[in-house]
Amino acid sequence: MIDFKQKMEEKERLERREQINWSTENPVIGNKKRKKFITYTIAIIVIALIFSGRVIMSSQNATNWLPGSNFFNKLKHLVPSADRQLAGEENDRINILLLGMGGEGHDGAYLTDTIMLAGLKPSTKQVALVSIPRDLSAPINGSGWRKINNINAYAEASEAGTGGEATTEALADFLQIPINYYIRVDFNGFIDIIDELGGVEVNVENTLDDYAYPIRGEEDNPNYYARFEHLHIDQGPQKMDGELALKYARSRHALGIEGSDFARAKRQQIILEAVKEKLLSRQTLLNPVTIGKLINEFNKNISTNLNIWEMLRLWDLAKDVKREQIISEVISDAPESFLVASQGADGAFILIPRSGNFSAIRKMVQNILETNEPEKLENIESISDQAKIIINNGTWITGLANKTALTLEKYKFEITKTGNAPERTYEQTVVYDLTYGHKNASLEILKKITQATQLFDSPEWLKEYRAGNEEQVDFLLILGTEANDLE
Repeated sequence: MIDFKQKMEEKERLERREQINWSTENPVIGNKKRKKFITYTIAIIVIALIFSGRVIMSSQNATNWLPGSNFFNKLKHLVPSADRQLAGEENDRINILLLGMGGEGHDGAYLTDTIMLAGLKPSTKQVALVSIPRDLSAPINGSGWRKINNINAYAEASEAGTGGEATTEALADFLQIPINYYIRVDFNGFIDIIDELGGVEVNVENTLDDYAYPIRGEEDNPNYYARFEHLHIDQGPQKMDGELALKYARSRHALGIEGSDFARAKRQQIILEAVKEKLLSRQTLLNPVTIGKLINEFNKNISTNLNIWEMLRLWDLAKDVKREQIISEVISDAPESFLVASQGADGAFILIPRSGNFSAIRKMVQNILETNEPEKLENIESISDQAKIIINNGTWITGLANKTALTLEKYKFEITKTGNAPERTYEQTVVYDLTYGHKNASLEILKKITQATQLFDSPEWLKEYRAGNEEQVDFLLILGTEANDLE
């Protein structure tokens, strides 16, 4: 317990130092613990609905919108957009930056603690969601190296209302892709929109226990342990109001499998799906009172550079996207991901590229919607040599290594050993080639079966492992949570 307290106090000390440094440049940013907020992709639909609702309610009686009416088809006649294209549509890739911040009345009001890039490919109806960590340190034109969550606050301090555009331009330059649109939602907007919808039904996949969830307003409580609450949410269907939905999406210190960035991103997707279902229900669309309240929430808590016709065009392009067509990527410091933890010159916690540059991140973002569908296992041939594999379970999913071993044995791989990895926080499956390229055909088959990412770095534990490995082994496979879907 003492170790936990010391670690949390050290983290708070570094965050406070960073906030104090920033407040000398930026009076907008306070010096208390910053609030985090999860931006959600379905905000696109929220905004389309709200803007459209404003047009409808100002020009027509809501009772004219009968159950048999096609709601969005009627909107097309209100705004001339049929013959116009969105920026990026000609290249089959529309990029929208989704930003979440505390908002007015919150400390660190303009720090964008949630940053997500949404990419839409109209030809295939695929959507890519790339979550970018707030602690990523990157070169920003004219400002040197900064945490990317500071860009919005810095711009707002210089000129109110410019933060969304400034962040969009900076991220487009950093990722080397065109980003023409942004949607920025604040902390209150997330809670209030869900509450105006009457709450959402959420299917909780795993019981969540977080003993260190921060209590709003208790950041400076002299009783250290009174600053946190025990957040417990049972597995199964749950009715959530805005406050609970926000907690479910924000939780960072849950026990077991729910404590990873991958799990948090997945919870966010579950919330998005629940909001979409409630938002597009007849109960909502045919209720002028609810529509009016959502319009009010939009005016208070959401900003965007999308015009009304662009929102409607975006709705036309994205309305048929199914959940299985959404590709999700979390850029994190997990063992197989792109970043590693470090410290800035002021001692603040930052994330920097594992490889020393941003080329791998840029390549992933630029090509994420070009990925071909994984080859079906029945189309994969067995190996022709005697490739030996050690399988380590990098998750807390019981029996995952044995399950994978049975699958690989069908393709003539020899499994010499199964066990647990030194760390159990892997999200994606990774493979190390211990033959140094001498069994490439078997390696490619292994990667196809497991969807593993090949890593070329050589951490200290792997060097020690190789030095002490007397038996000749060809590949070391470390399973991530995504391997649970392997048939």
